[in-house]
Amino acid sequence: MVIMTLFCHDAMKANFHHNQLIVIIFLIFTLNACSSDDIPAGKIPTEKSKPRVARAHLVEVAQTQIRPLRFNSTRIGTIRARKLFRVFSQEPGKIEQLPLYEGDAVKRDALLLKIDDTLLRAELNKASAKRKQAQLNLNRIKKLAKQQLSAEEELAQANTDMEVASAEERVLQTKIAHTLVRAPFDGVVSARLAEPGDYVASHAHILTLIDPASLVIELAVSELLLPHLNIGDKVDVRIDALGEESFDGAIVRIHPVLESNSRRGRIEIALLNVPAGARAGQLARTTIHTEEKPRLVIPQIALRRDRQGEYVFVVEGNSVSREAVNSGLRFGDWLEIHGLKVSQQVVTRGFLGLRKGKKVTVVAAKNDKEVTTQGAP
Repeated sequence: MVIMTLFCHDAMKANFHHNQLIVIIFLIFTLNACSSDDIPAGKIPTEKSKPRVARAHLVEVAQTQIRPLRFNSTRIGTIRARKLFRVFSQEPGKIEQLPLYEGDAVKRDALLLKIDDTLLRAELNKASAKRKQAQLNLNRIKKLAKQQLSAEEELAQANTDMEVASAEERVLQTKIAHTLVRAPFDGVVSARLAEPGDYVASHAHILTLIDPASLVIELAVSELLLPHLNIGDKVDVRIDALGEESFDGAIVRIHPVLESNSRRGRIEIALLNVPAGARAGQLARTTIHTEEKPRLVIPQIALRRDRQGEYVFVVEGNSVSREAVNSGLRFGDWLEIHGLKVSQQVVTRGFLGLRKGKKVTVVAAKNDKEVTTQGAP
């Protein structure tokens, strides 16, 4: 009986709270309905519309300016020997002598390679005998011709036989000379690709000799930089393997053809005094110094690009125009430019929504930024 009484009491209490919640929700909807009597059905109340005022398009600008600049650029290249001699076998045969190994110093006219010439000398002896026989036959026919005892055709044939025999003898003498190879200059052996006793075919690469005093550094440079370089321009060279010391170099060759894919050309830089420890294949860091000359520059951020090419926005009065340009060398945050005049104002910030003829308001002019000479095209 007590249990039933408690259960009924809890149920009545829960029902009372539920009824209170329904009353509160009803009052909220009633108040909302009363406060929106003047609003048409289906519309959301909004603030009273205000007339829209056109906002000015704000831009920052910088002036084009001419400054005397020297371009300094660091490039990474590989050292190689400009003067080298690759020894190839001109005649097939067994290697009889190959006395030098990689790293061996070689004097001019030192023996580099000797191919076995036993068979060639046997053929030369045979050719010499034929030539002697042809000479005897020619002498005999000449005597008969003086006595008018031989026809002119016989004398002509004897002369021809003599010339053929002599030519065959000279060919074999040349082949024998090719079995012996001597050093054309003082140098160092950089590669040895065969061993004595090996049989080699014609035109097989056997040995490479380099001149260590002819080291050059090959660099790939942009087509934009090439017109500013000249033979003899000074270059600072630092070889990673030799530490932080810098060495003097100079441009000795500018290749005339560019790579079609990268639009880059190649130059060669010679070390004026080859340091001890410098070797072909080492990594070298070179700093190129171009001649100082006046250049028209703009901030690099002012340059825009699209499918039509490079362009900038130029402020004229209170509007902008689009001007096609061509960029050149880069000097830090500044860029050499072609197609503009001095003291024109170019937009550097505020490009979003900017287009030709748009009215703008200039909020800043940045003309005092320093131009650095470090950069890359």
